[in-house]
Amino acid sequence: MLKKYFGDKAFYHKIIVLTIPIIIQNGITNFVGMLDNVMIGQVGTEQMTGVAVANQLIFVFNLCVFGAVSGAGIFGAQFYGNGDHKGLRDTFRFKLIFCVAVTLLSMGVFTLFGDGLIGLYLRGQGSAQAAQEALAYGRDYLFWMMIGLLPYTIVQCYSSTLRETGQTLLPMIAGVSAVLINLCLNYILIFGHFGAPPLGVAGAAIATVISRFAELLIVVLWTHAHSARNLFIVGAYRSLRIPRALVAQIAVKGLPLMINESLWAAGMALLNQCYSQRSLDVVAAINISSTFWNVFSVVFLSFGVAIGILIGQQLGAGDSEGAKDSARKMITFSVLLSIGVGAVYAVCALYIPKIYNTTESIRSLATSLMLISAFIMPIDAFANAAYFTLRSGGKTFITFIFDSCFVWLLSIPVAYCLVHFTALPIIPLYAICMALNLIKCVLGYIFVKKGIWVRRIVVPEGEAA
Repeated sequence: MLKKYFGDKAFYHKIIVLTIPIIIQNGITNFVGMLDNVMIGQVGTEQMTGVAVANQLIFVFNLCVFGAVSGAGIFGAQFYGNGDHKGLRDTFRFKLIFCVAVTLLSMGVFTLFGDGLIGLYLRGQGSAQAAQEALAYGRDYLFWMMIGLLPYTIVQCYSSTLRETGQTLLPMIAGVSAVLINLCLNYILIFGHFGAPPLGVAGAAIATVISRFAELLIVVLWTHAHSARNLFIVGAYRSLRIPRALVAQIAVKGLPLMINESLWAAGMALLNQCYSQRSLDVVAAINISSTFWNVFSVVFLSFGVAIGILIGQQLGAGDSEGAKDSARKMITFSVLLSIGVGAVYAVCALYIPKIYNTTESIRSLATSLMLISAFIMPIDAFANAAYFTLRSGGKTFITFIFDSCFVWLLSIPVAYCLVHFTALPIIPLYAICMALNLIKCVLGYIFVKKGIWVRRIVVPEGEAA
């Protein structure tokens, strides 16, 4: 039984080498995002609320791009595991073309409908003046952030492809460099140090945009300078042609995943909009809670990415039994880690909200929401690991049902009904909505155990599938 769920030293060494750079990159990124949030929180509650709402919109965009690179990345990991560099190059081209199109479309939506989308979160109990101030700060922040959307997109296309080849170190270095630049510029531009004018929320956005251009330079220049190691980039721009057969395959297998990530992100944004109907204080408290949740959840979320890469490579190499064995052990490891991280998060929840320059009621509410999230963390870790396992074999329609359909058909209706048809306070309401993920875990366990995800979708010519 122990051997079934726990690996040997070589196994854990392999997954740690793969995962640690992802954890470090994502951890530092989210840590600096947390510091950004704290700095803006020192300026005032309305500034923090406006930025939090604008970031909900940016979050949906980020997940759309993530879904696009992930959908194509299913093929990228298996192409690399199969030694097919041309296939990987074509996959990279698809990512680039599709994601740039998504970015331009998103910028158009934000430009035309940004004010209306931000205003959806500012309808809860609270003063009209506070809502108007938050809207103005959110609009200003979103305007500057749009400049950084395109470099962010290109970096995701490059970095995701590098990770699919097992190269997680360079994206980590680029990400760490970017967040350090962001942190320093935040300190200067938000508060007006070293002779710079105090720009507040605009300064935070400008710092982020500059850091994204810096990350872009590092990733792109290194990838092209080391083309012998990154054969997918050789001749990548000689033509933008992608084989129709591959486009069709990605459309069939990857499109559900792209749609899933977009709908899931939109669903999370709508859930937060439901919570915001209780009061403007809820918007600020959820912002504090989610900011620190992003930092503490980075361990199990990064293990999900590693699961997708490792199992995808094993399936691409035709090692079905090895893929099933790795999935079982990595899911177990991810859940156990999340139990420890969740305990630390619960302790920190008692102290973290006190560092914000806001009201005591918002601090108390944020602590309660963080404690609920800490208790649910192992459940979320299992669901996340199951999701990446199912997706590694190209079963994207099942992941669509497992992820987006769950949110839209269960989580959102429950939250909407509780908000609009009951007087239930936000704390038990939030706990009930979070606890629904137990159902998701049961579904994930059934799907993974059945082994329907064990499939090699990239097969060398002349071999049988």
